[in-house]
Amino acid sequence: MGKYSNSEWYLKLSKEYLEKHGDVPPPWVYCPTCHPYSICWRMGGGETHIMVLSEWLDQKKLTFNQRVAYLKRYPAPARWYQWIVKFLWDLAPEESDFALYFGKLEKLGFPNVSNFKEDFDREDLE
Repeated sequence: MGKYSNSEWYLKLSKEYLEKHGDVPPPWVYCPTCHPYSICWRMGGGETHIMVLSEWLDQKKLTFNQRVAYLKRYPAPARWYQWIVKFLWDLAPEESDFALYFGKLEKLGFPNVSNFKEDFDREDLE
């Protein structure tokens, strides 16, 4: 269990997510119009969502196949594929050679991998 596991706010929010979705959904479900590097994820509701998600995932201890199944329940915009790569393969934050892993995502059936850069560079996102 992580540092938030017994916190009242964590228990309340995770319960709400579980009732609504059956689990705690990934970030793009919480804010579909937010860019992965948006300030939204570092303050306010987005930051809280990431904290709840991180705690919940730490508690679940999902296998690789369970992580893939979890992600496939929530189809992601291509701009989130770097996050997905780090989530699936537990890469260190400084690792940034995603080309090899994007090929693996394609083999796993993730769509539109070739659209990553175009979607990531969109200027209409928060």
